[in-house]
Amino acid sequence: MTDISDPLVHDENDIEVSERKSYAAGVPAVLVSLRHGFEQMGPVRTARTLTKLNQQHGFDCPGCAWPETPGHRKLAEFCENGAKAVAEEATTRTVDPGFFARHSVPELLARTDYWLGRQGRLTHPMIIRPGSLHYEPIDWDDAYAVIAEHLRALPDPNEAIFYTSGRTSNEAAFLYQLMIRAFGTNNMPDCSNMCHESSGTALSETIGIGKGSVSVTDLEHADLILIAGQNPGTNHPRMLSVLEKAKARGAKVIAINPLPEAGLLRFKDPQKARGVLGEGVAIADEFLQIRLGGDQALFQGLAKLLLAVEDRAPGTVLDRDFLDRHCAGFEQWATHIRAVDLDTVSTATGLSRSQLEDTAAALVASRATIICWAMGLTQHPHAVATIEDAVALLLMRGMIGTRGAGVCPVRGHSNVQGDRTMGIWEKAPESFLQALDTEFGIRCPRQHGYDAVDAIRAMRDGRASVFMAMGGNFLSATPDTEVTATALRSCALTVQVSTKLNRSHLAHGATGIILPTLGRTDKDIRGGRKQMVSVEDSMSVVHLSRGGLTPASSHLRSEVAIVCELAQHLFGSGHRVPWARFADDYDCIRDAISRVIPGFEDFNTRVRRPDGFVLPHPPRDERRFTTDTGKATFVVNDLHWLPVPEGRLILQTLRSHDQYNTTVYGLGDRYRGIKAGRRVLFIHPDDIEASGYAPGDRVDLVSEWTRPDGTVEERRAEDFRLVLYSTPMGNVAAYYPETNPLVPLDHVALKSNTPASKAVTVRLVPRRAPGKRPDGPGIELDPKSA
Repeated sequence: MTDISDPLVHDENDIEVSERKSYAAGVPAVLVSLRHGFEQMGPVRTARTLTKLNQQHGFDCPGCAWPETPGHRKLAEFCENGAKAVAEEATTRTVDPGFFARHSVPELLARTDYWLGRQGRLTHPMIIRPGSLHYEPIDWDDAYAVIAEHLRALPDPNEAIFYTSGRTSNEAAFLYQLMIRAFGTNNMPDCSNMCHESSGTALSETIGIGKGSVSVTDLEHADLILIAGQNPGTNHPRMLSVLEKAKARGAKVIAINPLPEAGLLRFKDPQKARGVLGEGVAIADEFLQIRLGGDQALFQGLAKLLLAVEDRAPGTVLDRDFLDRHCAGFEQWATHIRAVDLDTVSTATGLSRSQLEDTAAALVASRATIICWAMGLTQHPHAVATIEDAVALLLMRGMIGTRGAGVCPVRGHSNVQGDRTMGIWEKAPESFLQALDTEFGIRCPRQHGYDAVDAIRAMRDGRASVFMAMGGNFLSATPDTEVTATALRSCALTVQVSTKLNRSHLAHGATGIILPTLGRTDKDIRGGRKQMVSVEDSMSVVHLSRGGLTPASSHLRSEVAIVCELAQHLFGSGHRVPWARFADDYDCIRDAISRVIPGFEDFNTRVRRPDGFVLPHPPRDERRFTTDTGKATFVVNDLHWLPVPEGRLILQTLRSHDQYNTTVYGLGDRYRGIKAGRRVLFIHPDDIEASGYAPGDRVDLVSEWTRPDGTVEERRAEDFRLVLYSTPMGNVAAYYPETNPLVPLDHVALKSNTPASKAVTVRLVPRRAPGKRPDGPGIELDPKSA
């Protein structure tokens, strides 16, 4: 048991603001990594874990999904935030039943997310019963019995919701979706719904598969790399090493982002002399400081300029052979693009005509172009259209399925892509469902289920009463925090499969259960031998992950075991799926996967290769496009952008450098010059002057969202310090989950239903009297328990 002291409410008066960093990584990254490791694990355990991280016979990083270079792994194949993620999971601190006896749920609600995460690993199954203020221990079988009883009592299986975090292994994800479908529903929201759902939707429509088409080697051999709406220095730091190699080969990098992020300016590789003693490597040759929501206008404007070059010099831009043989809809798209007004593009993007023309010239000169992107593109109302227009820039030049060129959506959480491959999808195709039916002798439901946003709506409206999460922190990851918290509390039962304490445990149903599970770093012994799981990285490479640490408690069970044991309680003995065999032998799971999912043939043999194996990708491998037209498709999209209303600002939510997704490692952001606080608002000097406030003032943020019927909804998040920063006028930025309460549940991307967290209209208002703000991300105490 560990109880790390921390004040109930962090004092944001202690915040310090300094100049932002002009480079990423370097010696400070090494020192920070070691400090986190020593604090959480001690020196011996730190050395033991970090030397196994992302190694061929070690375990996959529980952080991001960036791949390793095949055959060229470094001795230290991890980044600062990967080391922090491991330290958080492999910590020696523990949260046992005594902790919950001392701390009621109302008390824990008043603690910071940072404090909750630092308490340590969960050690026992816990339950909070109706009317109680405390979690108490429960036996595993009794916990399964409670869950099974609630599920069997539902009038309709569709009244249950099953969430999945991106960190779940392929084996656990496959069994989880199998159990859910055998139960009778496709309600499978997952973290993809909040991040790259827009990418998958756009790529499926344009090239026929919702995954990126490039490899690490492609990036190293590209002539031009566009990085849009992405901050690799914080979110995918190992990508910087690949960009450094690309630069050494002569590649040009253009960064497209509202904020000048350190990792896109200069990279100091701490494993090289020039990264320790020298200046490092400049990454971005050009920085286009684009306005929020202006990326679609940029891509359409660039396409117009490229078509103009082709018109002046036929055959110099378009790949006519590729267009004729492999594409559909080009002429209609080109007609639309030629009508785009470049003055509107400049207004929408905030970029000058010369910047647009220089970028277009770089595209014309490149023989191999890759476009990379992340949440800065996917979390807008017009996100799908934006990505489709980015893909069109590549298609017009034939840059799919050729070396050094293609699309590169940089996924966030480790194995988020693998979970979708394994069938964690509320809209799985008929071919997949039929394969499950044939393999297991069951009948999968065909009705589409709920994604994350629709799941919250269903709980809110009383159409769902059981919620189960396989990992993650659903409450802090989703939009409209008050609505989500109320929706979860309205459930009869909530179940959280978790490694550590988080805020989702505190917005529980009438009955709430916590099931503690093994992490990536933990040794998993089942059936008398050590088990291995597999993951899929952001570039479709599947490889093994082998934990080696003694688990924090003998009461922990793997996600695979939890699913299998729950299924046995739910379905009883004699079920067609061999749950007991799967629980004790993960090779049996992989054998089943090999018969169900194309590309996984001979799974057990191929995954044991040193670098695993690469899944098939028809556009990349064969220039074959499995779209509705049978060809790569140009989609005609009206141009949308985000004008800033008078007296208002457009807010984007983002991570600090000291967090990963909803896990907060520390109260600062070294790269942006923030120390000892998180409730800050980055704002342009002219905007702060126009607002009548001064740097350092503390204000509340009120978001405004106009519903289809014309009514305006307002939401409030309190106590943010104004920090001058280089950001486009009219655009501001602040950290999530603190700003998630400002994102309306219904403010989503068209087609993908992804929350539009990068496009929130806000105004600054005087701060409420101190002491009124709850310390969590906008979550008031449950009136029943306060």
